[in-house]
Amino acid sequence: MTPKASESTGAPLEERITGALVGAAVGDALGGPVEGYSPEQILQRHGGRVHGVVGPWNGDDWRTARPIAPYHKGDGHVTDDTLMTHALIRVYATVRDHLDAYAVADHLVPDLMTTPRWIPELEAETLPLHRLFLAEKWLVTKVHYGHADPREAGVGNIVNCGAAMYMAPVGLVNAAAPESAYAEALDVAGAHQSSYGREAAGVFAAAVAAACAPRATPESVVASCLSLAKDGTRAAIEAVCEAATRHTDFESALVPLREAVTPFDTVGPDYRRPSLAARRPSRVHAIEELPVALGMLLVAGGDYRHAVLGSVNYGRDCDSIATMAGALAGALGSPVPDDWAKQVSGASRLDLWQPAATLVEVTGEIFERDVRRRRAHEQAFRALGGPRCSD
Repeated sequence: MTPKASESTGAPLEERITGALVGAAVGDALGGPVEGYSPEQILQRHGGRVHGVVGPWNGDDWRTARPIAPYHKGDGHVTDDTLMTHALIRVYATVRDHLDAYAVADHLVPDLMTTPRWIPELEAETLPLHRLFLAEKWLVTKVHYGHADPREAGVGNIVNCGAAMYMAPVGLVNAAAPESAYAEALDVAGAHQSSYGREAAGVFAAAVAAACAPRATPESVVASCLSLAKDGTRAAIEAVCEAATRHTDFESALVPLREAVTPFDTVGPDYRRPSLAARRPSRVHAIEELPVALGMLLVAGGDYRHAVLGSVNYGRDCDSIATMAGALAGALGSPVPDDWAKQVSGASRLDLWQPAATLVEVTGEIFERDVRRRRAHEQAFRALGGPRCSD
């Protein structure tokens, strides 16, 4: 049985931010090559469960084989989850304060469509926009070309995990303040998503913030999510996490977690042939990725390796599930395997630690701004004769 890290190690904020961001990228890279397949297909293709970095599903034919071509998924390459996460960190580095939907319009969208960067899956330097899925290209279409109000631009988009998958930085900037992370992420995600896709972005950011709290545990993270989540998202998290409590190994949890989330998932049983109801707005449904990531975190007791491998071997949208589970386990203080991190960094030609260092610096600045704003509010409130705060 995999050793567990059931309670946060009390790691300082810098380590939690680094663990969350490096952990998310590594999870993303491990899940990429088996994305879209079932646990049974993964088992057959690899002669067992995936236990680390693996090559492309179609081997050397990855350039032309469908349904993945032309992306080189595998061999330690990160996907759009990490590219978008790093892009959002660059926006924080520019604004150096809390973000909203207008920050997405003013900074994130131009970054995606004007600045060439190395794209591991394309093995080329090109605009990030060229790698993004249609749900992310929507940002450029609606905000840049359609001139939509950024706060409402997500309405009409495919409802999926596209916004949630890169919201870890919002949770880290609001470390130990899940309510604030939830509110900020909902605002940021308004430019990208609506309905339960936007809700998942808020709840995932809250989960990351909750994982940064002193003495946080997987259970306390889930409790924070349930205290904030609404409608089908809350129901899905509750159902999946209740099922997860009956398992301590991901192998036995693969089928029960899928069964638990099925009533809330719109995609349907065949991930590559979505149902007619797939990705449509709803108050009773939820994205699959976040509840399953939280469930795997519980099954693993917060242990990074176990949570990520469970997410990877779950299949379906497992790069995003492993991104979320990796961010949460890393924020809790469970160490990311050094060999995995170095392999992914080298293969992707990305410094996985530099974005974390940037966000550490910016987070400190934002906290100082928050303190000054809070003190100014307290002084104004007292001047109005309002009650004084008790120590």
